[in-house]
Amino acid sequence: MKKAIHWFPMRAMVQSKFLLLLVSVIFLLLLVEIQVTNLQTSLNLLEKSLDRVNSKKRRNSVVSTSYPRIPYYHDNKQNLLVIYNRVPKTGSTSFAGIAYDLCKKNNFSVLHINTTENSRVLSVQDQMRLIQNITQWSSKLPAFYHGHVAFIDFDAFGSSFKPIHINILRRPLERLVSYYFFLRYGDDYRPSLSRHRKTNKETFSECVKRNGYDCHPDRLWQQVPYFCGHAEECWKPGSRWALEQAKYNMINKYLLVGVTDEMEEFITILEATLPSMFKGASRLFQTGKRSHLRRTTKKEIPTEETLEFFHQNPVWQAEEEFYNFVLENFHAVKNRSLKMDEMGHLSAIDQQFRYEKVRPR
Repeated sequence: MKKAIHWFPMRAMVQSKFLLLLVSVIFLLLLVEIQVTNLQTSLNLLEKSLDRVNSKKRRNSVVSTSYPRIPYYHDNKQNLLVIYNRVPKTGSTSFAGIAYDLCKKNNFSVLHINTTENSRVLSVQDQMRLIQNITQWSSKLPAFYHGHVAFIDFDAFGSSFKPIHINILRRPLERLVSYYFFLRYGDDYRPSLSRHRKTNKETFSECVKRNGYDCHPDRLWQQVPYFCGHAEECWKPGSRWALEQAKYNMINKYLLVGVTDEMEEFITILEATLPSMFKGASRLFQTGKRSHLRRTTKKEIPTEETLEFFHQNPVWQAEEEFYNFVLENFHAVKNRSLKMDEMGHLSAIDQQFRYEKVRPR
């Protein structure tokens, strides 16, 4: 007689294995679904990021089209931009006249910055407008801008365009005395022009004795603020902060600053450094056509008493310190840049560097 086969334990075992397999499959499916969900989320985030980037590029493209940025390199003749924020009564008319004489021949533009009521400082918005005008007016490049306006720092306004700044200074008291008589007697540039103070015939020393406005020591405060800039502190007579800021800007922001008494040397260095704009400038100056374009009609030397009065004043001391600082620096530049022949003619020294050991060959 055959034994009966018990199927129930085997059946239970099969069912148990099937359930385990089913649970595993479901678990794997859940994992896959979670991974797909995560991938979809990441993809959505990536798409949003790409949309933001593309949107920003489109905005920048519009700005670039409306306000073209001009790359600036000092060795690019077509993009050369020189700014001469000229100080009054320093020989600035003579020097600017040389630029006007050369502009057609050397193919560059000369533009005068004329401010309302001869203001030396501009509003923030006008400074921005001026920078935008200068940097976007590409049809006028290369260009030489000049005007009686304080230094404007292009970097402070986020401009990538780097102009070349130049200037000329004069002995402070000598400059003030010249300006004093200019207001009364004019000059040989426009001799027929009637001056506002033509009826005032008192001497400079007489003006000092009565503490007059035109000869007041505060009127010396011109060259320091011109280099310091547009900050309010720059225009406070005798400010030590303004003096130090002017020194900093002169060293770090200006290519070359010369002095009135050595105008020929200043022009010769400029011609050697920026020949595309100033080629022929030295000859123009040496021939006398522009060397003394504007002379004040009448001048008187201040008395010793007047000189001593100014020498004790902190405004004169600050202005004189700045002038001597500039003069010392200019002499160092001149000694490294120029040579004089036996006839006393100035010229630029030959190139003092070369390249060697260049690899690969």
